[in-house]
Amino acid sequence: MNHLLPTATTSDEKNRDAKCAILPVGSFEQHGDYLPLATDTAIAAAIARELCTAYPLLQLPPVTISCSHEHSAWPGTVSISPSTLHSLVSDIYRSIADSGLTALVILNCHGGNYVLANIVQEGNAQGKKMALFPSAADWADARQSAGLVTTSHQDMHAGELETSILLHANPELVRDGYHTADWAADDRRHLLTTGMGEYTRSGVIGRPSLASADKGKVLLASLAGNFASVLEILQRG
Repeated sequence: MNHLLPTATTSDEKNRDAKCAILPVGSFEQHGDYLPLATDTAIAAAIARELCTAYPLLQLPPVTISCSHEHSAWPGTVSISPSTLHSLVSDIYRSIADSGLTALVILNCHGGNYVLANIVQEGNAQGKKMALFPSAADWADARQSAGLVTTSHQDMHAGELETSILLHANPELVRDGYHTADWAADDRRHLLTTGMGEYTRSGVIGRPSLASADKGKVLLASLAGNFASVLEILQRG
């Protein structure tokens, strides 16, 4: 099993001499009957491993509980408030800056963490160096590169993309049942008011039956390629 936590020692990090840290942010929320509650965290860790293989980055351990209030109708889901997540990220930035690093990338793998975009915008306005990755465009590029059939809107939760990444990075976490779990709910205009329970009985919105490990591998490779421009911007000046 690939490690969800970074395993580098302090000597490893001294030799790496990274100037940018990457903070994976996942969640602890329902992902149907075939993916674990920690799916977003496992995906964030997988992307972080891919990026840290390609670039000199300090890989931080993932934030495992975030803002998953829309999934509260299902057992096991746990959330923190946006203000708590804001404080956590701010404290982490302060700590890495005190230790000599110059930038922080927040690697967000849960769509409900809207506050992270505000944190990054606010931080950069205050003179910090921060980025949020992947963007919607990065995910779109990755979907196209991997030949995904669904769009990001159709494939909202526990679908083709998420299942593919775990089939590649952590196949032992994927249980039987994803081949028959497809669920469509393209009109979700009242999601913020009603939560996910209004739109899906199973907790799935997407087509996990289309997932494959090969797609997952290409998705990660595409994201790693797109990350180069993020690092270049953060290193300016």
